[in-house]
Amino acid sequence: MAVNILSQRLLAILFTACLISTSASAQQTFSQEQFTSDFDLLWSTLRDNYAYFDKKETDWNKVRELYRPMLAGVKSRSDFVALLEKVLDELYDNHTSLNTNLKTSTRLVPTGLDLWGEWRGKRAVITELRRGFSAEQAGLKVGMEIISINGVSVAESVARRLPKSLKATDDEARNWALRAVLAGTHDKPRVVAAKNLNGVVRIYQLDLLTHTTVDNYRYTPKVEWKMLPREIGYIKINDLISTEIVAQFDSALEGVRASRGLIIDLRDIPRGGNTDVAEPIMGRLIDRRMGYQQVVPIHAPVYTKEVSPRGDWTYKAQIVVLVNRWTASMGEGMGIGLDGMRRATIVGTRMACLNGGIFNLELPQTKIGVAYAGERLNHINGTPRENFVPPVMVNLLDRRLSRFDDPIFEVGYRKLFELIKAETNGFKSKPGQNVRIKR
Repeated sequence: MAVNILSQRLLAILFTACLISTSASAQQTFSQEQFTSDFDLLWSTLRDNYAYFDKKETDWNKVRELYRPMLAGVKSRSDFVALLEKVLDELYDNHTSLNTNLKTSTRLVPTGLDLWGEWRGKRAVITELRRGFSAEQAGLKVGMEIISINGVSVAESVARRLPKSLKATDDEARNWALRAVLAGTHDKPRVVAAKNLNGVVRIYQLDLLTHTTVDNYRYTPKVEWKMLPREIGYIKINDLISTEIVAQFDSALEGVRASRGLIIDLRDIPRGGNTDVAEPIMGRLIDRRMGYQQVVPIHAPVYTKEVSPRGDWTYKAQIVVLVNRWTASMGEGMGIGLDGMRRATIVGTRMACLNGGIFNLELPQTKIGVAYAGERLNHINGTPRENFVPPVMVNLLDRRLSRFDDPIFEVGYRKLFELIKAETNGFKSKPGQNVRIKR
């Protein structure tokens, strides 16, 4: 019994020591020289290695002129994080961010976003909602016009959020700022005024305790599968990060092995993933080694990423892949890869349109991590991944689709049958051929 008591006391001492150590680390003070050193390293690293300056209106030298003097007002690590967030915002790139945040930080896009907005002329329009999350639960609908966010007009909110170093304000920057405003910050529930298709403006309360929010949602990496009517297989993947996904996909594929065609749903992958998961999945769908993505480094020659067949058997029936704005990063890589290998027909909206491959930098003084787009990623036909348009594009603003609970699935299901029928009749349907929707 004495041994047990001693062990408990020792554990308590160790636990207390850990808390003290953690607290001390969190409260560690830094000198102005340390903050300045890390700032300069971040700025110069991005100057030399960020892959998308030619697509941006950002004046990177002006960024340094604007924000370096603000270091004089930085008194803590939190102050420094807030300053660096402003610096990175100047790139208006959702694939470039810090590995830490504050309660006042803007949520990441698309991970922290549940309604996708786009400028249509002078109107900010909801073009897609994340199914099952707060914006949808609050009653917002695709096609509504955003009037204000938290009591501030959408035009004014976006104007405040735009980068300050731009040589000109382009559409990409305006849409980036709009989605940043719609994502909101971690510390404040969103209140959205929106006008419906009948011209009626209502107030919508988001992020309520009864809602599923991006902040309280906890991912469990999983692959779901089922057989649909008429011998169609369906596999949904919600993660391309955890390596256990590969075995789960193998099990799901075995379950739909006898299907006449397969739907792969990639619409819930906002966090992206890595090639160690995506490539083995694609390897089950091809029977020879193939290129699936072109990589364009800044300081090295262009090359093509390839994937090899894997497993005891290959799934060879027709495949449709469903995508949307929450198909991000490696999910986008799978989409353009399967399209480029002509192994699947991609159906849905445009994807998250994240720029390039991610490189990581740790600032040596403050230990803050920075992820940035350090190389371009292209379709194997040479077009940028972020510009990819699904061959079967689904316009969710089309009122003919409003009667369907899941329009992208409905269009994909019909497209798959069209492909199966064409194959049975001995000719191939063009991937981008329109799917007819009856009025």
